[in-house]
Amino acid sequence: MVYRMWAVVLLLVGLVTGCGAGSAVYDFGVVVHGEAGKTADVRLTPGRRFSLAVDENPATGDGWRMAALPDVKVASFISEEYRAGGGTGGVRYFVFNAKYPGTTTVTLYACRHCAGGATPTQPPSGPGTGEAIFRITVA
Repeated sequence: MVYRMWAVVLLLVGLVTGCGAGSAVYDFGVVVHGEAGKTADVRLTPGRRFSLAVDENPATGDGWRMAALPDVKVASFISEEYRAGGGTGGVRYFVFNAKYPGTTTVTLYACRHCAGGATPTQPPSGPGTGEAIFRITVA
C-alpha cells in the first residue's frame, strides 16, 4: 500500500513539473543545426528526442519562428528554447520527440524585427531573412 501511495505521489510530481510546451528543457537530444537557405536531412528512430537549432541574435532584432507544426504522428513538438552564447547572440532550439515511422518537414523562418515574440506584418524578406528547412525521417 505504501508503494502504491509513493507511485501516485511521484506521478503527480511528474505531471506538475513535466516538460510541456514552453517549459525549460535541459535535454536537447540529437541537435541538428540549420541556417537560412539550407535544407537539413534528419534521420531518427522512434522515441528519440531531437532539436532543430539555428543561430539567433535578439539584440539586433533577429528571430526565428516555426511556420507550422510538423505531422504529429512523426514528430511531436515539446518546446522552443533560447540559449545565449558567450558573445553576441546565441542559439534557438526547437525541441521534438520522434514518434512513429514516416517523413515530415519543419520550416523555420528567420526574420528581422520579430525577436521577443513580435510577429512581422509582412512575409520575411531582405538581409537576415529566409527559411531553414528540416526534412525529418523517422524509421
